[in-house]
Amino acid sequence: MKVLVLGKGSSGMAAAKLAEAQGRFVDFADGVGLVVASPGVRVMSELEFGCRELKRLGVKMLAVTGSKGKSSVVKLVADALNLAGMRATPCGNYGLPVSELALSLQSAPSTSTPIWAVVEVSSFMLETTTLPPDTFEAAAILNLQEDHLDRHGSVEIYHALKRRLLGFAKEGVAPGDARCDVSAVPCGCYFDNDVLRANGACSVALMRAAGLDDATIARAFREFEPLPHRFQLVAERGGVRYVDDSKATSVSALVAGVAMAGGGVRLIAGGLPKGDDPKIAVPILTDRAKKVYLIGQSAELFRSAWKDAVDCEVCGTMDRAVEAARRDAEKGDTVLLSPGTASFDQFKSFGERGEVFASLVKKEG
Repeated sequence: MKVLVLGKGSSGMAAAKLAEAQGRFVDFADGVGLVVASPGVRVMSELEFGCRELKRLGVKMLAVTGSKGKSSVVKLVADALNLAGMRATPCGNYGLPVSELALSLQSAPSTSTPIWAVVEVSSFMLETTTLPPDTFEAAAILNLQEDHLDRHGSVEIYHALKRRLLGFAKEGVAPGDARCDVSAVPCGCYFDNDVLRANGACSVALMRAAGLDDATIARAFREFEPLPHRFQLVAERGGVRYVDDSKATSVSALVAGVAMAGGGVRLIAGGLPKGDDPKIAVPILTDRAKKVYLIGQSAELFRSAWKDAVDCEVCGTMDRAVEAARRDAEKGDTVLLSPGTASFDQFKSFGERGEVFASLVKKEG
């Protein structure tokens, strides 16, 4: 079978290499914005392509989706399985592309084959994925907020795509299930925030589905090292905390970040808007934010939505926003980068955005 791979990113290249290893002829198309497929052509996501091969190789899989916290949960669960000696690999939207993991296992000695793959699944992947209902041992939907409306068109379509994942799993878990009891999360291991506590509870449910005991689960939480740019404290100067939450790429994630920061927030926000409604942040900004410093393409959009709730200053660039926030901050305040947008108008990635913020903060000291 001839396989056309769309895009030469890490997932596309991994799928191409796996297809070649299966004896297929591979061609590429890059920079394609729209694909019109005739009824005789099957369209398959890289996720599906890789997962079908992992299943054939006998690798057990767990899957995670949701609007906020997917990567952290995938890392936590994979770390816990490794603590138990079960040889797990994080993959998908975080970690290795699924096809790359599958390819690496085709020639690996059986003793080195991981028993588990913990897969982060995005709504983009789910658009073109169809898998049998026993593909994943368990799948979790962490939370459903408003995101990626520029791609999916409506929150209803976005949420429906996320829910598709449960149809590919033997067991589905989500906040509110008996299996996702927040009291199961070890005290002090997560911030006392509704979203993160629920994510922790889903993590526990996935670990238990994989057969881990409570002692191993508690140890995994205690030893967990958070990923960068997820509410990461980068400095404290004169009683002012500077926190990098650059991974907050939707307005709902911004809301969660401001909630975690508590009171006295000086928020740096803005970037490339994703179509979600900035007005959903008005209540939390009214309650928690002292001032907002706006950057990027969404600056005027956010200012218009928030100006009656909180003092807004259009700074345009990160350096000017950090300087203005540093100038205004008082002891006990938190200068929080929680943009609520994609980063691509001014930065290569949310990671670069967070690194620029941290370097500017440290330079001020």
